[in-house]
Amino acid sequence: MLGFLLFLLVVFGAAGLWVHLKGIEYVLVNQRWVFVCFFLLPLSVIFDLYHYLRTWIVFQLHSAPKKHDERVRNIQKQVRAWKDDGSRSQMCTARAGWQTMSLRVGKYKQTMRNININLIDILEVDIERQVVRVEPLATMGQITATLVPLGWTIPVLPELDDLTVGGLICGVGVETSSHHYGLFQHTCEAFELVLADGSLVRCTKDENPDLFYSVPWSHGTLGFLVAAEIKIVHAANFVKVEYKPCHTAEEVNTVYTEEVLKKSENDFVEGLMFNENQAVVMTANLTNQAEPGKVNSIGLYYKPWFFKHVETFLKTGPGVEYIPLRHYYHRHTRSIFWELQDIIPFGNNPLFRFLCGWMVPPKVSLLKLTQGETVRQLYEKHHVIQDMLIPLDKMSEALRVFHKEIELYPLWLCPMLLPSQPGMVHPKGDQDEMYVDIGAYGEPKTLDFDATTTTRRLEEYVRSVNGFQMLYADCYMTREEFRQTFDHTLYDKLRSDFECEKAFPEVFDKVCKKNRH
Repeated sequence: MLGFLLFLLVVFGAAGLWVHLKGIEYVLVNQRWVFVCFFLLPLSVIFDLYHYLRTWIVFQLHSAPKKHDERVRNIQKQVRAWKDDGSRSQMCTARAGWQTMSLRVGKYKQTMRNININLIDILEVDIERQVVRVEPLATMGQITATLVPLGWTIPVLPELDDLTVGGLICGVGVETSSHHYGLFQHTCEAFELVLADGSLVRCTKDENPDLFYSVPWSHGTLGFLVAAEIKIVHAANFVKVEYKPCHTAEEVNTVYTEEVLKKSENDFVEGLMFNENQAVVMTANLTNQAEPGKVNSIGLYYKPWFFKHVETFLKTGPGVEYIPLRHYYHRHTRSIFWELQDIIPFGNNPLFRFLCGWMVPPKVSLLKLTQGETVRQLYEKHHVIQDMLIPLDKMSEALRVFHKEIELYPLWLCPMLLPSQPGMVHPKGDQDEMYVDIGAYGEPKTLDFDATTTTRRLEEYVRSVNGFQMLYADCYMTREEFRQTFDHTLYDKLRSDFECEKAFPEVFDKVCKKNRH
């Protein structure tokens, strides 16, 4: 053990000397993996350990509910102080832009009144009502670590550990169970907000329903979210996953659509498209029992990255295995879907996984904080991170469009039921409709790729089929196109009723590309 520690000390020392000689900017741009492996990974481990221990202690001591009321009063005090000062500038949260999961950092924080929102805890697990009450900066990793040992989970649990409740409500969240439950917002029972006048308001489907349906996708432009109640459901020990490889575009569309539309089967459905014609469709169901020899604890640090594991079924044929529940929920976390392969090209190498896999992944927030202007521009010009929500019956056509415009693989295919409810995002008709989220993350292979013009063509296609763009990503729409895509009817009414015009910007002004860098 002492020898191993000495070895690490020598390696880290040599790395530090090399960085000093080459210069930090050179390393950040040309050999980013060096900085990530030797600096960001250890920092990420320390941060995660601190956060886990703090969360566990707070939950065990039941101190969060007492502190919550005090923190909310402090937020109200800040908002009232802004009003007393003459409301000279609009408000936003003081949370630094690099701390969010979005690739970009909002410029607007530099000119707006920053309100400190330090709400990061799980407040209560109410078994009788079957809800968990949480603060907006509680993460998915926190929630599964708390609920699963108690035998509970939430119906829609987006995968990456660091995704926050507030981001998934005021933005959007989807998961492979969404074909049953809808988006993350549709599993929420109540929201609590501090409004522009400093008042605290609770809203549900029955109490202040207009506000309840308008909070999702509003990006903090109606008030400050301070708590939410989310449904909980019984958990299980394992998820039985069936892998169905497909070798033609027609087969992908047929198999995927059939599995999504099954009424009484498939707790989870997911697809990974590996090229224009090949994909693996996965169906999964909760179970407490596993067949001997078929348990795959895919979340262990030395295991292959999940998307690489899935790809092997294209050669080996159909398969079945049992994955522990929490491992399944966070199956794409270690590789940040497949983004980590562009940062650490050898990250899935067995030797790297064995020696350093326990530190993976680096915190997305730290990657953003340290990327520098040169790397930021490289990502902006040569990298795509987009999630487009498309009607399921247009999936085959949409995949051809994505191939033509960006030729980027893998593509993530995640089904979702879109209920016919008020708000910014709903089907065009008065019936519920099944959609699919097509997630594209990585470097496009098309030779004529241009970030602005290519993304605008994708946005135009999405609008033409009554689809939607997830707004954490780069949005190049004009204000008119944005309003054509998202229904502002109820949103505009509430902005007027709650006198939000002076207090908060519109959604478009927070998410459009010109206001992010």
